[in-house]
Amino acid sequence: MKTIDELLAEGVKGKRVFVRADLNVPLAQGSITDDGRIRAVQPTIAKLAGAGARVIVASHLGRPKGAPDPAFSLAPAAKRLGELLGADVAFATDTVGASAKEIVAALTDGQVAVIENLRFNPGETAKDDAERGAFADRLAELADVYVGDGFGAVHRKHASVFDLPARLPHAAGYLIATEVGVLKKLTDEVKRPYVVVLGGAKVSDKLAVIDQLLGKADRILIGGGMAYTFLKALGHEVGISLLQEDQIPKVTEYMQRAKDTGVELVLPVDVLVSKDFPDLKGKTPAVFDTVDADGIPADKEGLDIGPKTRELYASKIADAGTVFWNGPVGVFEHPDYAGGTTAIAQALVDSSAFTVVGGGDSAAAVRILGFDENAFGHISTGGGASLEYLEGKTLPGLAALEG
Repeated sequence: MKTIDELLAEGVKGKRVFVRADLNVPLAQGSITDDGRIRAVQPTIAKLAGAGARVIVASHLGRPKGAPDPAFSLAPAAKRLGELLGADVAFATDTVGASAKEIVAALTDGQVAVIENLRFNPGETAKDDAERGAFADRLAELADVYVGDGFGAVHRKHASVFDLPARLPHAAGYLIATEVGVLKKLTDEVKRPYVVVLGGAKVSDKLAVIDQLLGKADRILIGGGMAYTFLKALGHEVGISLLQEDQIPKVTEYMQRAKDTGVELVLPVDVLVSKDFPDLKGKTPAVFDTVDADGIPADKEGLDIGPKTRELYASKIADAGTVFWNGPVGVFEHPDYAGGTTAIAQALVDSSAFTVVGGGDSAAAVRILGFDENAFGHISTGGGASLEYLEGKTLPGLAALEG
C-alpha cells in the first residue's frame, strides 16, 4: 500500500488530489454534534494543501436514497473543515455536475473544496458493477490522484472507495495507515491478557467477530442489548429486553466453545430495568430498579449493566495488556443509563493496557460522556470496518489501495 508520504515525495503541487474522507458526522438540527471524523482526516488534507495540491474532499453522510436530500448535505461538514484548517473551503452543491466541475476548475494550489454527499448519486452504492464504474469514471475526471482516508467506509464496495482507486494513481492517507497499524496490534502483535468488550443492541451484529475472537482473546465481556440473548440462552427470564431468539442456538454454541477453548466469556450479573424506554430527547428522569441478571421481571426491560457488573468488568480489564471495546453497554444517551458505559470507559482510562475504542457509538459515547480522547490508545473512526477487519474479512477499500 503506497503511503501519502511517498506520494508527497513525488510532488503534488498543482495536482488535483481526490481525498475520499469519512465526514459522516452526526447532525442535530443541521449542527454537528461530534466532529471527531472531520478532525481525524484533517492532517491528511492539511498536509496535501500545504504541499500545494488542489484538494477535492468527498464523503458520504447518512443513508439518502440515491438522490439529493437537504437533511444529508455535507455543507455543515465543509464549514467545520474550513474552521479546523483555518482556511476557506469551497463547497460544490453536486457530486459530478456543473457545480463540482466549476468549483474544482477554480481551485488554485493549496486550496481545498468539498463536493456534495456522494450518496446523492445512485452510482455510489450501486450493486451493478457497470453503474458503479460509470460514476467512478465521472469522479475520476475531477482529479489526477486519489488518496483514500475514509476508514469508516473501507468495508463498502462503493464507487468512491473501491472503483475509483483503480482509475487513478493512489495512496493511503494518514488516518487509514494509523487505523491499519492499530488493527494489526489487535490481530498479529497482541499484548496479553487480551480483553474484548462487546456491547450494542444486536447480538447478530457481533457473532462473526466473536467467532474469530474465540481462541484469540483471553476474555470477552458482553453488555448492551445483545447481552439478553446470552442470558436467555442460560435459561434466564429477560422480560421485554432486546432479544434475538433465533440467535440463541448460535449463542449457546459460542458459550460452549468459549469453555472448550479457555476463553473467559463474562456476562452481566446485575442490570438496571424499567417498564419504559427512556426519553432520549428531553432526558426526563427515568424510573428503574436494579436486579440480578437472573431475576429480570417479565414486564421490564434491561437498559444498562448494574453496579456489581461495572465493578466486575473493571476488574477484568485492570490487568489487561490489550483492550478492544466496541459498543456501549447501556442506553448511554440517557444520564440514568450512562453509568455502565461510563464505567467501561473509565476502566480503559485507568488501565495500563493498549486500549482501542472501536468506532461508531463507542467513539461517540466517550466524547459525549466527557472523556479525554488522549487517555485512550486509539479511538477508531470506523466501527463496522474495525469489526470486519477483526472478523478476517477482506475490506474492499483496503484491497483497492493495495492494488
